[in-house]
Amino acid sequence: MSVTAIIPSRNEKYLMPTINSLLKNAETEIEVIAVLDGYWPDEELIEDPRVKYIHKGEAQGMRPALNTAAAAASGDYLLKADAHCMFAPGYDKFLLADIEDNWVVVPRRYRLDVEKWEVIKDGRPPIDYMYLTPDLHGKEWKRPDLADRMIDDLMSSQGSCWFMRKDYYNELELLDVEQYGSFFNEFQEIGLKCWLSGGQVKVNKNTWYAHWHKTEGRGYAMGPSLKVQGAAGTQKWLDGTGWHKQIYPIGWLVERFGEVPGW
Repeated sequence: MSVTAIIPSRNEKYLMPTINSLLKNAETEIEVIAVLDGYWPDEELIEDPRVKYIHKGEAQGMRPALNTAAAAASGDYLLKADAHCMFAPGYDKFLLADIEDNWVVVPRRYRLDVEKWEVIKDGRPPIDYMYLTPDLHGKEWKRPDLADRMIDDLMSSQGSCWFMRKDYYNELELLDVEQYGSFFNEFQEIGLKCWLSGGQVKVNKNTWYAHWHKTEGRGYAMGPSLKVQGAAGTQKWLDGTGWHKQIYPIGWLVERFGEVPGW
């Protein structure tokens, strides 16, 4: 089994360290595809036969970038990574060890100090769980009562890293630019399509990644028109018309997770 890491990148300063982390810490066959969305990096590109760069002369957005990379991927599995992430040793081995055909898996998430390129150690625990609010936005869900569950159900996630079969990505008809626009609610689409068509979203606490929680401008930005389009897509899920393969309503998902904050 082989893995292709797909990275959408737009004006990212930490793309090369992210690629290096993916290569250095992989223990199985790995391919990395970085989509340079409307820009060319200032730093020297990593030259490695396992790395491919796709350059788009004009920026098209995160969803088109991910779809382009997924279509070009040779791996059996896709690992999506933001362009400012660090990965644990053997991340790929642990993810491959615990996944079913209709699962989307997310590693546990730490906070990344990009200047030191190390996990921030400030006493805060890693982020393992997130829930969906009634307007379908993901929020951190502190669940110390579930600390001993190393593979567990996950209602939602941030979207900075996820893992699934390439064939399942296609089965879920990801990522839908027409409904959501080029950059908005990525994991809302992934998680709801998975859960509400009979699949499962899981957190794998046996491995981790660290993600930069930006305090400055980001490569991809949500303009007013994208927010309007994303809100319209959200309403379809609430109306029960989110996707033609949907077999369960939103209420089924909320009931599955019990006392979800806000519901």
